[in-house]
Amino acid sequence: MTATIIQTNNQALQSVEVDGVTVDLIENALRNAREEMDAVLFRTAMSPGIREQGDCFPMIANVEGKMVVGQFGSFIGPFLSAYDAEIEEGDIILTNDPYLCNAAVSHLPDWVVLVPIFRNGRHIAWSAMFGHMSDNGGMVPGSIPIEATTIFQEGIRIPPTKLYKKGVLQEDLLELILHNVRTPQWNRFDLNALVAACNTAAKRVVELAERFGDDVLYSTMDTMLQRNYDAMKHIIGMFIPEEPREFEDYICDDGMGMGPYKIKCTLWREGDKAIFDFAGTDPQAQSSVNFFLNEDMFKMFFGSFTINVVDPQIVFNDGFYDLVDVRIPEGTLLKPKYPAALSGRTHALGRIFDILGALLGMGAPEMMLNAAGFSDSPHLFYSGYDKKGEWFQLFQIGFGGVPGRPVGDGPDGHSLWPGFTNVPNEFIESYFPLRIERYETIPDSGGAGLHRGGNGLSVAYRFLADGQIGVHDERWLTYPWGVLGGETGRRSTKRLVRADGSEEWLPAKVEGIKVKEGDILYFNTWGGGGWGDPYARDPELVKTDVDRGLVTEAGAQRYGVVIEGGEVNVDATHAMRQTLVAERSEIPLFNRGGTVEELRSRCEAETHMSAPVAPTF
Repeated sequence: MTATIIQTNNQALQSVEVDGVTVDLIENALRNAREEMDAVLFRTAMSPGIREQGDCFPMIANVEGKMVVGQFGSFIGPFLSAYDAEIEEGDIILTNDPYLCNAAVSHLPDWVVLVPIFRNGRHIAWSAMFGHMSDNGGMVPGSIPIEATTIFQEGIRIPPTKLYKKGVLQEDLLELILHNVRTPQWNRFDLNALVAACNTAAKRVVELAERFGDDVLYSTMDTMLQRNYDAMKHIIGMFIPEEPREFEDYICDDGMGMGPYKIKCTLWREGDKAIFDFAGTDPQAQSSVNFFLNEDMFKMFFGSFTINVVDPQIVFNDGFYDLVDVRIPEGTLLKPKYPAALSGRTHALGRIFDILGALLGMGAPEMMLNAAGFSDSPHLFYSGYDKKGEWFQLFQIGFGGVPGRPVGDGPDGHSLWPGFTNVPNEFIESYFPLRIERYETIPDSGGAGLHRGGNGLSVAYRFLADGQIGVHDERWLTYPWGVLGGETGRRSTKRLVRADGSEEWLPAKVEGIKVKEGDILYFNTWGGGGWGDPYARDPELVKTDVDRGLVTEAGAQRYGVVIEGGEVNVDATHAMRQTLVAERSEIPLFNRGGTVEELRSRCEAETHMSAPVAPTF
């Protein structure tokens, strides 16, 4: 199957020579248009997840669907190959079903809008954006049911569908879709905002074509893609070895009592091409933690990581995809068979970044190897009826510690996605029946190292109305690993303190927990692993961390630093470091905090939770 673009002007676009100044003008204009997409969205969306947090990903692509500028490429090409219909000027496509668009989107709450851009009857480009909707129907509020075993339990499935036909909104279709979600007003506004953002980009692209000509715009896009190809070819040749190297990491559990689940990847180079082979990854899970990983999406992850590490000035786009071969066995956690549940895919998606960082950094650890960090987007769901009898539904993403890196300490309390921002506490308290009584970093939660891992966050939510909550989180069993002598980061915890004073520790993945007015949830996220020898860190930097409340005086001793009276005791520090260095064994490249079996044996004592049982497939 493949989509057919209907044009009234079938004159083929031509490659022409474009001078460097014009390329720079168009390149920066396209980058500005991509930023304007976000600006339009944030000013017109309604849900806090999109409006305040920025859970959306825009792009502008060439006629073949290759992202030229954007944040999260890969979905137009897979969509075009899966959509068996004609596309005309004025059509706007909506879909959310991973199984019907080659995993162009990877779970149902992400609604993607695609707009073909025409000028004078000629198709010249694409704009697209997807955003995470607060609800998609299904078993639970928020539409990420932990115990779902098929995608049919996760809400409404929207096949690639024309939301607009030749510029006309299909109102009956939209009403049918909104009838199946719990937050129809939010979804309506958010969807309109996605459309408006894509239409804004389309307008800017047409303006560029009118100014410079269709062929110049087309050729400039090719030049931008070729620049990316050339840069990545050089980077792959420098940093990807011909000799295979492998790494594995784990999803702690599936929310149904089984885990951990292994994700394994082997990397090597054949000529100019980088090969990523996920053979050895565990079979698909029975619950919704499966991640249907589109191969082009993984290529995007790889390119984004390497370009930002090696040369952030390069405009990231899809031009290098022919240089990467991604092999994912069918029926595994990363390519589950239909109709496997997919809604909780965030955990495996995030863990891909840790694995990618380890594989790329192993060959040049002093330059490229990061520790493990906040590789997830943990969710809190809170829903019910307020004292006015009106339905409320909160979906919020938690932040944590970025890992220690070759260039310095990891930031504290940051998102996995660089563009995400926290929802202001004042906004949350204004629109939902809760009060945020604590929002602070957790001292000592970042792994000690020459470069400290970022600290996780502790957020205390006091519920002001009866309702129910759900939590989706990770790194409660396995540790965010440190590297080159750096220590592990502290793991995540969730503690519910009832209004009557009783306490209970919650699993990292749980839903349907009844809460009463006055109950408090302490939502603690994990810290990033440390990078390098902590005993080599400047004691004055450790003191500064103590002064800032990022490290405690007791925690300073993890660096071999003695703080007394608010100052570094130089002699005691020197003596302690000598002792600690003499006592330690050989420094491993990766410090995982123990094997999986060791973590299982210590699980209940360390986490207040029973260890998950080994998965059965």
